[in-house]
Amino acid sequence: MSLIIAITVGLLMGIVFGFALEKSRVFEPGIIVGQMQLRNFIMLKVFLTAVATGAVVLAVLNGFGFVKLQPKAAVYAADLVGGLLLGVGIALAGACPGTTLAQIGAGYRDAWFTLAGALCGAVAFSYAQPSLLPFLNAGDGKLIFTDLLGIPFWAGALAWAAIVVLALVVLERLRPWRDEMGHNVDGDFGPPEQKAARTPSIVPAE
Repeated sequence: MSLIIAITVGLLMGIVFGFALEKSRVFEPGIIVGQMQLRNFIMLKVFLTAVATGAVVLAVLNGFGFVKLQPKAAVYAADLVGGLLLGVGIALAGACPGTTLAQIGAGYRDAWFTLAGALCGAVAFSYAQPSLLPFLNAGDGKLIFTDLLGIPFWAGALAWAAIVVLALVVLERLRPWRDEMGHNVDGDFGPPEQKAARTPSIVPAE
């Protein structure tokens, strides 16, 4: 694949991802914080849908020989520490790296501070990484569950997708998404008049 084609495909995938992110309202701080507090499960449903879709696509591509699996090494210490830090940051900021840009596009001014903090954190980690590598590289190894089960990847991926879809159906029956969107389709269940006062208005230019 040429560089131009790779860039084009990446841009198209980014457009589709951004469109789905905005339409699902997962970028809303109320939705994100609500998920971290287990008050709503819209974010989890969207991510599980992506997992199931990705599993089916990979199963088809791998099953027909279009792609070859290149599993990433499981670095357990880095995964645990990084996951905890990311989770704390998401809960405090009401945003994750992908949704920050969507919030900026939607007019959330505090998202600029989240973006600045993320960039500063990335720079700080680049300087600290040499000292942290001995600890972060603990548990290096590659693991594919279908290899442990002795079945083809495509079969395991389709089975996993079916399990995820079943979980989504059960979750949606228990917690319908329409009941979790909030007064202004943003996951915030505060009084409508208070929410309206906090929401920035967009005034068209004269």
